Amino acid sequence: MSYQELVKSVTPKENKWKNLIVAFLSGGVIGAVSQVLVSALGVEYMMVIWIVLASILTGMGVFDDMVDKFKMGVIIQTTGFAHSITASAIDYKSEGFVTGIGSNCFKLAGSVIIYGIISAAVLALVRGIL
Repeated sequence: MSYQELVKSVTPKENKWKNLIVAFLSGGVIGAVSQVLVSALGVEYMMVIWIVLASILTGMGVFDDMVDKFKMGVIIQTTGFAHSITASAIDYKSEGFVTGIGSNCFKLAGSVIIYGIISAAVLALVRGIL
């Protein structure tokens, strides 16, 4: 038996349709709550609420459990970005503020920033041409 066959035999099978429905519903609930927050408080406050909530849940060690339960519906851009920064800060806190947290905080989020800037520049160029 090859290694790949062994891995395949012990890897649990996932129910993709169930995951799709759970992610759709959990993401929809987050979207609906976000719309209520935007209507009541404004976009800026809604974003701050999700960022702070995701960071607190990551610090408490609960966010990863929520992702396991609610799938990708909770990894929307704002909460996922906040989670990646907070998780990196927690992982490197023992190395100090500058060489630990400061230099490693954007390790996971850096690619999001880079590709976000590149895609925004390309879309702005396309829009300018059209």
